[in-house]
Amino acid sequence: MTERDFSIQIIRRLRDAGFEAYWAGGCVRDHLLGRAPADYDVATSAEPAQVTPLFRHTLQIGAAFGVVQVVGPRIGDQPPLSCEVATFRTDGSYTDGRRPDSVRYCSAEEDAQRRDFTINGMFYDPIDGRLIDYVGGEADLQAKVLRAIGNPTARFTEDKLRLLRGIRMAMRFDLAIETETAAAIQQMASQIGVVSAERISDELHKIADHPRRAAGFQSLLEFGLLATIFPEFAESATDSDAWTEVIQSLQCLPRHASFPLVMASLFQLRTDAEVRRTAQRLRLSNEERDRWSWLHAHRSKLLDWQQLPLHQQKRLVVHPGFPELAQLVESHAAATGTSTDPVTAAQAMLATTPRERLDPPVLLTGDDLTAFGLKPGPMFKRLLDAIRVAQLDEEISTPEAAWDRIHTLLQSHS
Repeated sequence: MTERDFSIQIIRRLRDAGFEAYWAGGCVRDHLLGRAPADYDVATSAEPAQVTPLFRHTLQIGAAFGVVQVVGPRIGDQPPLSCEVATFRTDGSYTDGRRPDSVRYCSAEEDAQRRDFTINGMFYDPIDGRLIDYVGGEADLQAKVLRAIGNPTARFTEDKLRLLRGIRMAMRFDLAIETETAAAIQQMASQIGVVSAERISDELHKIADHPRRAAGFQSLLEFGLLATIFPEFAESATDSDAWTEVIQSLQCLPRHASFPLVMASLFQLRTDAEVRRTAQRLRLSNEERDRWSWLHAHRSKLLDWQQLPLHQQKRLVVHPGFPELAQLVESHAAATGTSTDPVTAAQAMLATTPRERLDPPVLLTGDDLTAFGLKPGPMFKRLLDAIRVAQLDEEISTPEAAWDRIHTLLQSHS
C-alpha cells in the first residue's frame, strides 16, 4: 500500500460513515501538475471526536485545531504510513502571527477561504475524480500566477511566514506573483522578523534545495525579505555587480547542493564573523554550522593553493568538506570566467597521492608527552601541532625524529 492508497482508504471510510472527505492543499496542486505529492492530507466534515473511532490507531497531534493523524500499517522496514486528517475549519484572530487563537468548524467552502494561496486552497475527490475549487486555484495554476486567497494583507497578518512561503512557492513552480499579493509582501517584509528562527530556517532550506534557488534568493532581495532575514545584505541592492556575482554563482552550483554549500556561495563576499553570527541566528545544527563556516574560511585557501605549505594542502584535501569546497570555487569560477586551476591541482594531489602520505598516523600522542613528564597546557598543544606539521611537511617520518624535534623545541623555549 502506498501513501496515496492509504489516504484514499481513509476517505472511503469517512465517506461510508456519512462525512465529506477530500484531498486538500498541496497534494491537490501537485496532482493537477502531474507531480507525485510529498504527502497526502485529508480534509473532512468529521470532527476529531468523530474521526478517532473510525480508525485503529490515531494520534491527537493537533486536535485543538481539528487535526488528527491516522497511522496505518508498516510496509517492510519503512515507518508506518500516516495521514493528517483535518476538520473543515475557519480560524479566529492570530495574536501571535502564527496560529489562530481559536477555530470554528465549518463547511469546505469556508475552509478554503482561510488558506494561504489559491493554488493551495483546492480540494479533490480521488474516488469520483472531481476537483472542488472555491478559490480559483486551478485557473491561477494554469496561468502560472501565485495569488493570496482573499485579502493578501489579512492572509500574511495571520501567519507572517507566508511572506517567505510565497516567495518559495513562486520560485518552486515558476509563478508570477499577482500584483496585490506582491505589494503586500513588499509592504510587510520587515515583519518576517517576528517568525521563529527555526521556521525561517526551514523555508530557507527548501529554497536552497531547489534548482531555481538563485531565482528564490533574487526574489527575497527584490521583495525586501533578504535584508530582514540577513541584515548583512542590507546594502546588496546598491552593489549590483557584487550581488550579480553571487546570483550567478548560485546558478552554477550542482543540483543537489547542500544547505551549507548554498549558504557559503551566498555569503562568499561576507566575513567569517558574519557567517558565524548568521549560522547561530538561524539555529542551525552543529554539523551544518561547522561545515558552512569551514567552507567559507577555506575558500580563499584553495584559491591560493600554490602558495600553501604542504601541510595545509594535505589537510585541505583530506577534509570531508573538500568535495564541496571544490564545488564552491568551481561555481564561482564558472560565474565569473576565472580559472579553476587551483581546484584541478588540489584534486590531482588527492587522486595521485597515497592516503598514508596525505594523512599518516600521528608520530606522537598526548599520552606520549604525558609519559615523558609534560603536563597538558598551551605548550603541550603547541608541541603536538609542531610535530604534526613537520610530519605532514615530510621533514620527519619516525617517532625518533619527532622526539628529537621535541627536545629542540623545548630547549628553544627554556
